[in-house]
Amino acid sequence: MDETFEIFASVPPGLEPMLLAEVQEAGFAGAAQVPGGVTFAGGWAEVARANRDLRGAGRVLARFASFRAMHLAQLDKRARKLDWAGILRPDVPVRVEVSCRNSKIYHDRAARQRVERAIAETVGAPVLTEAADEAVRIMLRIEDDLAVFSVDTSGEPLHRRGHKQQVGKAPMRETLAALFLRACGYDGSETVIDPMCGSGTFVIEASEWAAGLAPGRARSFAFEKLAVAVPEAPRQARRGVTAQFHGSDRDDGAIRMSLANAERAGVADLCDFSRAAVSDLVRPEGPPGLVMVNPPYGARIGNRKLLFALYGTLGAVLSERFTGWRLGMVTSDGGLAKASGLSLTAGPPVSFGGLKVKLYQARL
Repeated sequence: MDETFEIFASVPPGLEPMLLAEVQEAGFAGAAQVPGGVTFAGGWAEVARANRDLRGAGRVLARFASFRAMHLAQLDKRARKLDWAGILRPDVPVRVEVSCRNSKIYHDRAARQRVERAIAETVGAPVLTEAADEAVRIMLRIEDDLAVFSVDTSGEPLHRRGHKQQVGKAPMRETLAALFLRACGYDGSETVIDPMCGSGTFVIEASEWAAGLAPGRARSFAFEKLAVAVPEAPRQARRGVTAQFHGSDRDDGAIRMSLANAERAGVADLCDFSRAAVSDLVRPEGPPGLVMVNPPYGARIGNRKLLFALYGTLGAVLSERFTGWRLGMVTSDGGLAKASGLSLTAGPPVSFGGLKVKLYQARL
């Protein structure tokens, strides 16, 4: 196959501009925003770097081949000519997933069988029909008679960094936390406070970013199971950090989780977690920074009627004690956001845990 191909990094719809900014900042070539993600050009070295270094990407796909296919016999013939041995190993199982749209080939099961047979007969890799953690996923999308082949190079979703083993009832995904932080203008250089920190995601993500720690440093990836040459990850040196990272929560269990997660992430020395109610929030010394919070919104945690007072207290405390700071608040409930009494600007709706949430921002 070609040394350079299209790489696709996925993101929830609504957050594509944030991921595009990160991809461009990371120096990947030809970055372009598309629905549900960002595409850029590269080879296997770029695939590995994207998986290890992009904080906001949910998954990284390598689109390694494409051709026109008007009928199943044509798909079968051309699929057999692909360099499967250059991508797949005979000892690693494979699962094939196919989708067809607006094409003369409309039977996804029949198309999948052609690709499975091509892989089995050319590489000899075991082909699984059910999802399995050990399997490499090959995806074929046939749209407008164009067959595009991709391989999932991530494996487990990239929000699973490998260190957050304890979570609450409605944890914020690390990838979403990174994108919301970026949407608020965070660049790793300022103090971040989360007064309802839960399992500590915002605080830990911000401190890792500030320290220059790659998000994928503690986990494995599907590309490591492929028959491709990928350079080893460079050894990382943690940057010096002058900003502060504070999390508080009224729940003792949340503080214990946050402390344990920060310890596993290697940033416990950068993070301060303490038990406190929102009404007891104290502004730290130093220049203004960012308050980043994902309050309960009654859909999965809390009684909505009782939450209006909580949002009102949060708004009052921030207005009184955090003049000059910025606020980023993630919630699915515009009525609760309004109850804060703050002058908020809402971002686009973003899918999160079966809900549509928005990032509300304010300058305090």
